[in-house]
Amino acid sequence: MKNLLSAARVLTMDLASTILFLAIFLLTDNLILAVGLGMALGIAQIAWQLHRKQPIGTIQWLSVVLVLASGTATLLTHDPTFVMLKPSIIYCIVGLVMLRRGWMNRYLPERAAPVADVATTFGYVWAALMFASAALNIALALSLDPKTWAAVMSAWGLFSKIGLFLIQYGTMVAIGRRRAAAAGVPFPT
Repeated sequence: MKNLLSAARVLTMDLASTILFLAIFLLTDNLILAVGLGMALGIAQIAWQLHRKQPIGTIQWLSVVLVLASGTATLLTHDPTFVMLKPSIIYCIVGLVMLRRGWMNRYLPERAAPVADVATTFGYVWAALMFASAALNIALALSLDPKTWAAVMSAWGLFSKIGLFLIQYGTMVAIGRRRAAAAGVPFPT
C-alpha cells in the first residue's frame, strides 16, 4: 500500500498544474488566470526541485513542457481545449509504461506472490484503462464545455480507478483462496 500511495503522490504532483487549472477555472471562470497559474505552478515545481538538487523525472519534464505548450496555445487562442487535451497525453504515457510485463508485481504484498500471474494480467487491464481514459478525454474535450468536461473526467478518473482496484482485489483474493485450497495450504491473511 505504501508503494501505491507513493506512486499516486508522484502522479498527482505530475498532474498538479492541470488540477490547479481545473480548480481555478471552475471557481473563477477566468481562463487566462487558470492557465497562467497552472503554467506558473509547473515552472515553480521544476525550479523547486532544481533548487533542492533533486532529480527530475522524465514524466515531470514532459508534464511541464506540456503545461507550457498547451498553456501558451490556450492563451494565444483563448481556447481551453489545448489544456483539456493534456491529460490524454499523460494517460497514454502511463498506459505505455503499464504495458511492461510484471510492472505491478513490485506493488504487491508478499502474500500475493501465488497470484502474481493474475497481477500481470491486471497490469495489462490497467494499461487498457489508461488508453480508454485517454480516448474518452479526447472525445469529451472536443465535445463538451470545460466545466462539464472537468466534472465528467473527474468522476471518471476517480470511479474507474476505484472500480478497477476493487475488481482486481476481489479477483486476486478469490483466485488466491481457490489456489490455496487446491494446494491444501491455508490462505494468508
